[in-house]
Amino acid sequence: MVSTTLNANLVSRFRDLFTTRDFIFHDGRDLKRFSVAGRTQAILAGVAAITVTFSAYGVSQAAFGAIMATGVAGTAATPEARMEKMRAEMTRLEADVAAIKEAAKVQAARVEQRQKIIAGVLSGKGSPADVGMPIENVSVDANSAMAREVLAPLRQVEARQAQLAAKAHRTAQIRLHLTQQQLRKMGIQPERFVSGGMGGPYEAAPEGAAAAGEASADAQFRSLFQTWQKLDVLEQSVIAIPSLQPVENMRLTSSFGVRSDPFHGTAAMHAGIDIPGPIGTPIYATADGVTGRTGRFGGYGNLITINHGKGIETRYGHLSKILVAPNTRVRRGQLIGLMGSTGRSTGSHLHYEVRVDGKALNPMPFMQNTSVIEQVQQSAARLQLTAVGGN
Repeated sequence: MVSTTLNANLVSRFRDLFTTRDFIFHDGRDLKRFSVAGRTQAILAGVAAITVTFSAYGVSQAAFGAIMATGVAGTAATPEARMEKMRAEMTRLEADVAAIKEAAKVQAARVEQRQKIIAGVLSGKGSPADVGMPIENVSVDANSAMAREVLAPLRQVEARQAQLAAKAHRTAQIRLHLTQQQLRKMGIQPERFVSGGMGGPYEAAPEGAAAAGEASADAQFRSLFQTWQKLDVLEQSVIAIPSLQPVENMRLTSSFGVRSDPFHGTAAMHAGIDIPGPIGTPIYATADGVTGRTGRFGGYGNLITINHGKGIETRYGHLSKILVAPNTRVRRGQLIGLMGSTGRSTGSHLHYEVRVDGKALNPMPFMQNTSVIEQVQQSAARLQLTAVGGN
């Protein structure tokens, strides 16, 4: 009667230790849900605990019988002593359950974090800084019956995540390659944004490798997280690249490069492009940045310069009016001035330049209908679908 009551109390206490965990997976196309019920965990742990308890109780009875049969004094094996031994065994089991509960808690948090990493890479949303460094595995006695029963559902989830991680890694590398390629087309080296080498083929671990050792899965997600960090830094830097048109209606009266000087008729280098329009035509910032010079400057006339970071600068010359102050943060598409014909100019137009480390580059490859990031994500999605369709 006493043992039944104690075991019932133990099962009740086990049930209170566990809560239901819901996991939602995104494989790039569909959402999938997987639940590990707290009641199921408590029952499994309780059954294991009761089994072990009765096993210990059976052993103590057998030992007591052996002692009595051989005539050895059995005063130490009184019912009170057996009950005390059972209490000690239950205390040990409770400690084991507490350790397993803590391991399950950490493992569940790790599963949730890994899913955020996978979703962030596949969706292109979120930031590695919001997720944090991958959580390492917590050591627990894997041979324990309770450990196997309670942690098995979470390990099944982690095995599925390992497969998704391989896909996420491929997606990240595609986006890295396309972003680097787009930057080089504009005359910008990706290394100015992300230092250190990156790339190389990625081969997913064989199926079952994660089950063979937690170190394999930990290494896989550390690698994925580091790739995501590099991609995030690169994409955040690309946002500052001037890709918007400085005026709504784009046409040129003079392009970038060597031309015949309009005043002298001799060959001269033209460091930007000339965009004609009526005096007072709105001029917009082509990317986020901080204004530098905002005033009259030699042949530029009324000039605005914007520093976009990483050595990238844009210049807007011959303005009739300047609408921003120096050392002011401006946003992509913000109105900063009005077109004019001040300085060395033959008529109303905007002289627009893009410079990297002080060197003038052709602005035309920078001006896109959509941002660089949007183009990269669209291209990456097309390539990913092609890869999936080819399997």
